[in-house]
Amino acid sequence: MYDALERCPGAYCGRSPLGNDTWSSCGVCPRGSRVNQSYVCSPCRDELTTYSWLYLGFMTLLPLMMHCFFIDMDAKDRKFSRKQLILTASAFVEVALSAILATLFMEPMWELRLYACDVRKLTDWYTLFYNPSPNYEARVYCTQEAVYPLQTIVLVFYFLCLVNMFLIRPLVSKLMDVGGRSKAPIYSALYFLPLLTFIHALGCGLIYYSFPYLSVAISMVANAIHYSLKLDQTLKALVYSSMWELKNVVIIAVHWMLLAYGITSLNYHYAFMCLVPFPTLFYILTVRFTDPGEFRELESRI
Repeated sequence: MYDALERCPGAYCGRSPLGNDTWSSCGVCPRGSRVNQSYVCSPCRDELTTYSWLYLGFMTLLPLMMHCFFIDMDAKDRKFSRKQLILTASAFVEVALSAILATLFMEPMWELRLYACDVRKLTDWYTLFYNPSPNYEARVYCTQEAVYPLQTIVLVFYFLCLVNMFLIRPLVSKLMDVGGRSKAPIYSALYFLPLLTFIHALGCGLIYYSFPYLSVAISMVANAIHYSLKLDQTLKALVYSSMWELKNVVIIAVHWMLLAYGITSLNYHYAFMCLVPFPTLFYILTVRFTDPGEFRELESRI
């Protein structure tokens, strides 16, 4: 039946069934479907690949890490305070609840699984730029979500993060008596959540193919910044704080888990997981060669 259909222009234009063995003219496929090799809009019924799940996990981690960063920056304590622990737990609940709800709102509705269309190439993320003009005449608009639901689910997730923050965070702050300056992380989220949404809308395809490398890079840069902020840059002090100060242990563990996440997403040899502690060890062992204080002491001796 499909063999008799005339070819549609462009890579993303297809025909939809109208009933009684009739078909629509070539155009955009309905949401949740994608054109197949017969130029028919077929529903997305594939299971998400492991890589796609890891991509969604990375997009989920971004707002959580941003929340934790601004909560920690607002606390300005060397140790975990009661306020910081409560606000961090609240942020985790907000993000986790948003992720679950975003999954439930996608097909199949109210199930913790997703129907999807396979990601085949980078252009699948940017169908807006591939609307054909047959015979260089009228343009046929076939802009659609060819990678359903990897674009919309992240946008829905960020919106739910904002809603849940407004609903949960003030309530937790009032019930747990952590008011006062606890508003600062909320104001920060009003900036970074729209920014993350904007970045996703423009660069979602690039992020999809590069997020393992971004995870590795973010982990290594964050690790270097964390240690560089220590006042005492001696080997002994860095080792002591890394092993016996709870807050530092947790922060380093988060950096390691993010690095391990990136290595896992690359799907190379899992023996590379042995290199997870390497950035931390490298900084501690080489700090004496890079600490500006060492050079100032050397100049004073000369």
